[in-house]
Amino acid sequence: MNREILRLAVPNILSNISIPLLGMVDTALMGRLESAVFLGAVALGSILFNFIYWGFGFLRMGTTGLTAQAFGRSDRREGIAILARGLMVAAAGSLLIIVLQGAIAWLGFSLIPGDESVIQLAKQYFYIRIYAAPATLALYVIQGWFLGMQNARYPMVLMVVINLLNILFNIFFVYQLGMKSDGVALGTVFAQYIGLGLAVGLFLRSYRSYLRFYDRKRMLNIDSLKLFISVNTDIFIRTICLVFTFAFFTAASSALDSLTLAANQILLQYVSLMSYGVDGFAFAAESLVGKYLGRHNLSRLKMSVHGLFLWGCTLGAAFSLIYALFGKALLRIFTNLQPVIEAASPFILWMAVVPLFGAVAYMWDGIYIGATATQAMRNMMLLATVCVFLPVYYISVGPLGNHGLWLAMTLFMAARGVSLSLLAGRHVFRRGSISPYIS
Repeated sequence: MNREILRLAVPNILSNISIPLLGMVDTALMGRLESAVFLGAVALGSILFNFIYWGFGFLRMGTTGLTAQAFGRSDRREGIAILARGLMVAAAGSLLIIVLQGAIAWLGFSLIPGDESVIQLAKQYFYIRIYAAPATLALYVIQGWFLGMQNARYPMVLMVVINLLNILFNIFFVYQLGMKSDGVALGTVFAQYIGLGLAVGLFLRSYRSYLRFYDRKRMLNIDSLKLFISVNTDIFIRTICLVFTFAFFTAASSALDSLTLAANQILLQYVSLMSYGVDGFAFAAESLVGKYLGRHNLSRLKMSVHGLFLWGCTLGAAFSLIYALFGKALLRIFTNLQPVIEAASPFILWMAVVPLFGAVAYMWDGIYIGATATQAMRNMMLLATVCVFLPVYYISVGPLGNHGLWLAMTLFMAARGVSLSLLAGRHVFRRGSISPYIS
């Protein structure tokens, strides 16, 4: 079982780490410019894209769980139908995003507090990067489908290539062409479309035979569409809560002061690196749990969950130790602005605590997605957001300041992990002996 876990998890970890690596490079590029406003502009502009793209993250997650179960049943017709459904939703969603970009920008930046100079640069960033939407959403679907097919290597290739290209484009636009935050946005657009072309090429290379199983009637089957919509709606709500929490965190940082915003933007890179590392095992959980549920193999399901937790939580603990020992030294990788370093240093302790709770939450997310037990996951995310994060923030930010903000984030992670642990017997393991389609 460990070999099977690592076969899926290691490529996922390598590909996932390239994502925060991009964020780190962007942060370092902006953090070394003449003013902190460019760093703040990318941070605020990214809030809207977190809402948009993380909101559409169900396209990857839902596709993975459903495809993995079809793979476990050896149902090729349903497998290619799931891919087609996902791409259909991605095309419609990206068209809607581009058509409504003006309204999205107006609403988003009306709700985000910040200095006017930062807001104007953030808008410029937004109106450039928005045109990557069709490629970004299509890539979500294709990568999720590859993972459901138990192929973690292709998503790794895609993510590493896309993010390395993005980094190279960003460096070129900023240092060679003298662009600022707009160069970072343009680099993302170029990299996403090149990545989409590569994804299509990889599909045709290994899965061209699946095209002969495509059936338009099967793709539009009412029962399958209802399941697809139900699963993805739950994941959408769950993801919106997650994005809201991180967006609220960034907006609350901005409301404290611009220096705290810059400091927290850097500290969130620590959290991001940890989450993408642990998510390598969470993505493996989506693939393995879905496959064994499709086969109704309860014993292998339990073995995979136990093994996945051992690996994922060990990695989370390793991040905690690294941040505890070297957290302050790592700050200089992101910025050479001494005021920002001094503002971030008192909060390094939280970087040693968050991974311990975050690893448990991330692992359960992957397991619940693979089991398509999305209603329970959705409900526990709502509970953690509304009943834990927001109350703790409003109670503690006054007396504790930025420490209160990090306390709210830490307890938010803990609430997700504890609640999903308590419900796993009913919503995950019980499904191994009954139909995986029962909610």
